[in-house]
Amino acid sequence: MTLAAATQLAVATNEHLASISNTLIYSSMAVYTLAFFAYIAEWLFGSRSKVARTAAALTADGARKTAGPAVTVKQAGGTAVLERPQVVVRSASGARDVPDGPGAHGGDVQGDLYGRIAISLTALAFLVELAGVVARAASVERAPWGNMYEFNITFSTVAVGVYLALLALRKNVRWLGLFLITTVLLDLGLAVTVLYTASDQLVPALHSYWLYIHVSTAIFCGAVFYVGAVATILYLFKDAYESKLQSGGKPGAFATSVLERLPASASLDKFAYRVNAAVFPLWTFTIIAGAIWAGDAWGRYWNWDPKETWSFITWVAYACYLHARATAGWKGRKAAYLALIAFGCWLFNYYGVNIFVTGKHSYAGV
Repeated sequence: MTLAAATQLAVATNEHLASISNTLIYSSMAVYTLAFFAYIAEWLFGSRSKVARTAAALTADGARKTAGPAVTVKQAGGTAVLERPQVVVRSASGARDVPDGPGAHGGDVQGDLYGRIAISLTALAFLVELAGVVARAASVERAPWGNMYEFNITFSTVAVGVYLALLALRKNVRWLGLFLITTVLLDLGLAVTVLYTASDQLVPALHSYWLYIHVSTAIFCGAVFYVGAVATILYLFKDAYESKLQSGGKPGAFATSVLERLPASASLDKFAYRVNAAVFPLWTFTIIAGAIWAGDAWGRYWNWDPKETWSFITWVAYACYLHARATAGWKGRKAAYLALIAFGCWLFNYYGVNIFVTGKHSYAGV
């Protein structure tokens, strides 16, 4: 076989792999859509559950306590009557001892079935999308992170992978499913319509093993930060709901149906904090790895390029959030606002800087 024929065969093979990748990405979107409707069914059937209605009946005015029947205990020479300890089912005045909700299924058997179906479809879609990312990598014969389209499909894959990993570790995160899959579908829709870029080779500056180290950690950090941001947003809604109950207010039926099934606001706040704190050291390493790569590629470790600058701003924002939680005792809404500002910096660093700002990282288009 001549060199020209071999080249043509390689090009045809790569184009075929790129076509397979596109097909797999669209297929994963179809399966994610089925999972989305299954999650919707889980929430709908959960809203019919007696669990939320019973909880509401037991927690009138936001501060009722229930006690079980008295217990009679025989003693020498007579009997003694002991009261069962009171069980707090909603925050008492000045306290927030609130139990976690039952989950999206609301304790309903059929709702739980749809939730399990949704998880199965999510896992299937994840495998199909992962195969699409691998096929894209094979078509370009490199890591599939050379442009925003490739970053997007990899980012959504990793985000879903983090969610499934938490489920596999038996963490109570199934309530994340609907919110996660909704944004994953939006992310993939944006990727295949606005951000799509045909398979192509990288510019010389990107031909480095640091591509695998720096970009992979950036994608993973972004996926985990995203999970933390979703938990933070849900915390703000749940905290407002609990505050209204505590003050004697009566939330709407829809808010009660949805928020009553989520974990307690304290649980959501703790989950978001732990997620962000766990991945922050890796984000620090991501910035350091990028600086080392910049030194190899451009001769300077730091150039105050827009991407570098906003990566550092994001680091500072998350550092302020963690520092405030650790030293100033900022828990709750103040810390939540800081966490959302930090994630907003991460989003702008990815979308805003890449699309609207020109810099040394502007070598791959969108």
